[in-house]
Amino acid sequence: MSITQNYKLNIIQWYPGHIAKAEKKLTEYLKLVDVVLEVRDARIPLATHHPRIGEWVTGKTRVLVLNRVDMILPQVQQVWTKWFKSQGELPYFTNAQQGKGVGAVLKAAQAAGVAINERRNSRGMLPRPVRAVVIGFPNVGKSALINRLLKRRVVESAARPGVTRQLRWVRISEELELLDAPGVIPLKLENQEAALKLAICDDIGDASYDNQIVAATLVDIWKNLRVNTADFIPDNPLESRYKLDPTPLTGEEYMFALAEYRYQGDVEKTARSLLTDFRKGLLGEIPLELPPG
Repeated sequence: MSITQNYKLNIIQWYPGHIAKAEKKLTEYLKLVDVVLEVRDARIPLATHHPRIGEWVTGKTRVLVLNRVDMILPQVQQVWTKWFKSQGELPYFTNAQQGKGVGAVLKAAQAAGVAINERRNSRGMLPRPVRAVVIGFPNVGKSALINRLLKRRVVESAARPGVTRQLRWVRISEELELLDAPGVIPLKLENQEAALKLAICDDIGDASYDNQIVAATLVDIWKNLRVNTADFIPDNPLESRYKLDPTPLTGEEYMFALAEYRYQGDVEKTARSLLTDFRKGLLGEIPLELPPG
């Protein structure tokens, strides 16, 4: 059964005026770029794939970065690595806040630069710094990644989507220049299940959604994973944290039961607390997607 079957259609709406402008600018800057660092959320690698990436990276080297590796279990990382390799891609897993895996991303970008300057040299052209761009959905950790690549804080980074609004070049080294771009989400996202996952992970930018529906969906997704893929999620994170077993309840029922049990019947406060706990990792390493097939 579809996660959204019990809910009205188009429950996630956004009004990304600044994102539309940024996307237009980004397509202009991409003409100047050699390497694209595409950052996705390791909890939802498919939902954080922008449908225009294919056309944006045509003729360029792409480095696929799956950030927030600390929020999934090692076995989830392994199955995603295997799946992406089967698709002809090599994913680089990072925890940009702590710097884990960032060195490998830098090496991959610089390796692409070596090849580019070898081509320039063969044409009698002088070498130049490789130009790379970091793109992805809002709040997936792009600015944190850039700060780690630079080894100093020069790009504003915050735990809310849409912090980066302007396009700007940052010099990483003599060999590499990086463009930090605002988060880009599709102007339309037909797949509401993907939109719900983006909302759960706070990767959706300027959006309007019902916290209670989104939090109930989180519970439903976790329950579905427990039934079908228990090896890839922590044991009973909801019961461990809230002392209330979700097993006999739907996500929506659990929200109301938890509200009565812990939050004086305040369902909205319950929803916000559950989403905040998930986003902070307080429920453990819960992926919302696993490889298809």
